[in-house]
Amino acid sequence: MNTLSIQNLSLVYNNHTKAINEVSLQINNGMFGLLGPNGAGKSSLMKTIVGLQKPTSGSIFFNGVEITTDPAFLKKQLGFLPQDFGVYPKASAAQLLDHLALLKGVTDKKERKNQIEQLLYKVNLYEYRNKEVFTYSGGMKQRFGVAQTLLGNPKLIIVDEPTAGLDPEERNRFNTLLTEISEEVIVLLSTHLVEDVRNLCSNMAVMKKGTLLSTGQPAQLMTTMKNKVWTKFIDKNELPGYELQYQVIIKQFVERKLLITVVSEDAPAGFDTTIPTLEHFYFYTLTKNN
Repeated sequence: MNTLSIQNLSLVYNNHTKAINEVSLQINNGMFGLLGPNGAGKSSLMKTIVGLQKPTSGSIFFNGVEITTDPAFLKKQLGFLPQDFGVYPKASAAQLLDHLALLKGVTDKKERKNQIEQLLYKVNLYEYRNKEVFTYSGGMKQRFGVAQTLLGNPKLIIVDEPTAGLDPEERNRFNTLLTEISEEVIVLLSTHLVEDVRNLCSNMAVMKKGTLLSTGQPAQLMTTMKNKVWTKFIDKNELPGYELQYQVIIKQFVERKLLITVVSEDAPAGFDTTIPTLEHFYFYTLTKNN
């Protein structure tokens, strides 16, 4: 069992912006979802864990080793897929993976070749292995990113907004791949897509403005909203009045009609009760911490 322990972690930039604010998390094998809007501090936390920037205070332990003081220990066991990554313009997938495997310490040529072929099969890119990566579609590039992330058999895998820009079919393929990977390692998934966390993660946290607002299992967090979520179709001109009277967490048009979702301990007049979802919990958590 692998364990990532983050204790009272803070990061303050030179302009006094607090990107991470006293974050503490305990993460074990499986997929953990870090959910938050753009600017929540998710990417800052990911970059701090992988050693791209040093925290201002606090500690990070991986399998009992303090990695803020011994970053080399983690790098040998880490796979990192950032939100955006560049590739050499004239290199094929096989060539790039061979180069990256060498950098990760896979020095045996036969072992390297076998590992690369297995990974290309796993991410469904084997038949495109000799094609230049910069010509790949968005989904193919993300699958190549997963392949390079898995080089060297990492025990901790961090993926930052991995499905942004992918079509539904590619998203499903990518998410299936992440699920398979997470059975024996830690996969830390940073995203603003509630659906990905609901479908993939057994544990999660909600983050906003560098601060953790809530942690737990998705199903348990949804249960806290039972009998508190209500919906109603209204005229759009009525919205300001409802926002003054109720805690409106979602506003969306359904067949050109405005549907509002509110959180209330008691049944509001004229509203219908609805089964709580993870999206309800997420937006409620964000709005109550404005």
